[in-house]
Amino acid sequence: MHSRRRGRRRANTPGGIHDRQGTRNEPAAGRRERASALYPDGYRRGNDVKFEADSLADVLVRLRRAQGQLGGVIQMIENERDCKDVIAQLAAVSRALDRAGFKIIATGLEQCVREGTDPEQAQLDRAQLEKLFMSLA
Repeated sequence: MHSRRRGRRRANTPGGIHDRQGTRNEPAAGRRERASALYPDGYRRGNDVKFEADSLADVLVRLRRAQGQLGGVIQMIENERDCKDVIAQLAAVSRALDRAGFKIIATGLEQCVREGTDPEQAQLDRAQLEKLFMSLA
């Protein structure tokens, strides 16, 4: 009777040791280099969004509110509160996170639209961009 080894099966190949999925076992730095080579510049990195102080403050307020709400949801579950109440609070957390994400995306869209133009001549202001983006959600 053959004994079967459990776990990942490895095979020696000329390029190194590969696991079942075919990814090479290499140091983390090598994996990062290879991963960043898969994306063109600007797609994965290089176009940082610069937050204005008021935008950043609003995003942080929303995230802190969501953090507090999530803590409340955890306590509700630990205290075996009614399922409907837990779900309602969880939905509120989800909406707060969505709003923070939309604010971040709207800031990035605004920068893309205004890039290379005079800020006074920009066609869309931040409120219009947020409204436009929210219509997609």
